[in-house]
Amino acid sequence: MQTRNQNDTTLTNKEKYRRLCNEKPIPLFMQAWWLDAVTMPEGKQWEVLLAEENGKIVAAMPYHLLRKWGFKIIIQPQLTQYTGVWIDYPQDCTLHKRYSFEKRAMDNLIDRLEALNPLFYAQNFYYSLTNWQPFYWRGFEQTTRYSYILKNISDSNAVFENMHPRYRQKIRKCEQELELDFNLSPEEFYRFHKQSLQEKHDGIVYSKQLFLSIFQAAAEQGKGQIIAVRNKNNELLSAVFFVWDENSGYNLITVRKIINGSNDASVFTIWQVVEYLKNRTKNYDFEGSMIEGVALRNQYLGAEQMPYFHISKSYSKLFSLYKLFNRA
Repeated sequence: MQTRNQNDTTLTNKEKYRRLCNEKPIPLFMQAWWLDAVTMPEGKQWEVLLAEENGKIVAAMPYHLLRKWGFKIIIQPQLTQYTGVWIDYPQDCTLHKRYSFEKRAMDNLIDRLEALNPLFYAQNFYYSLTNWQPFYWRGFEQTTRYSYILKNISDSNAVFENMHPRYRQKIRKCEQELELDFNLSPEEFYRFHKQSLQEKHDGIVYSKQLFLSIFQAAAEQGKGQIIAVRNKNNELLSAVFFVWDENSGYNLITVRKIINGSNDASVFTIWQVVEYLKNRTKNYDFEGSMIEGVALRNQYLGAEQMPYFHISKSYSKLFSLYKLFNRA
């Protein structure tokens, strides 16, 4: 293992990347502290591939590494919407030079990725990266998925007016009937989510240990908060755990208790999140969903549909068949 030194040549990729995260506007889910939080509790690993030119890092691909049946598998960590490729573009880069730069950087990363000999690779690329052709030319596949984003939330009045009238009515009604709770503990949040899923005969898919790790890390960074809503009887109706960086807030987990089929409390909670974040970040990302009902709710809240790329490649025909049969 290489040890830390002022000379870059003696630093590991992760050490270089940690320093890069402190110097450049790396998106939240690609930050080293976030990757620590979502992998260490489960005893898993993250690493990073770096493309360098003239001693400078020009592109990075942090990745979550699993070992299955003795093989390496690279997939998204739980509760992590985007990873993929980050590129440090040159200033005053013309369009054709930009494309050439992207291809050169991505080819460099792909070479390093394939040198790992993974059995399978899959990542969600951050939506700001719109060119995945270099991966296509190297045999990767792409599926377009959608997130929904409220833009320019600093003007919360404009955000409110852009909502469906029925949702505005819900919020105004809830303002009179419900109470906010900014002090719900992470343990209570997890218990509330687990119980709400049990009532639907469903199970929670992330561990308490993982959630507490993420909450603690986000709190230490000053980038995470839980907002809950209660009725006048102090009954917990809805809660949202959200995180943010300078560019965007992210709707990480929403929990709601269904009462007579109503989602009024969860709509009100999301509105309170927007109010909380309007002076802390620029946008609010609902983290998508390809589920029709969730997408419709996001549309009614006035969010803009935003495509992002799911990039994958299987290096084993047997594994491809395994995934196909399990999907069926």
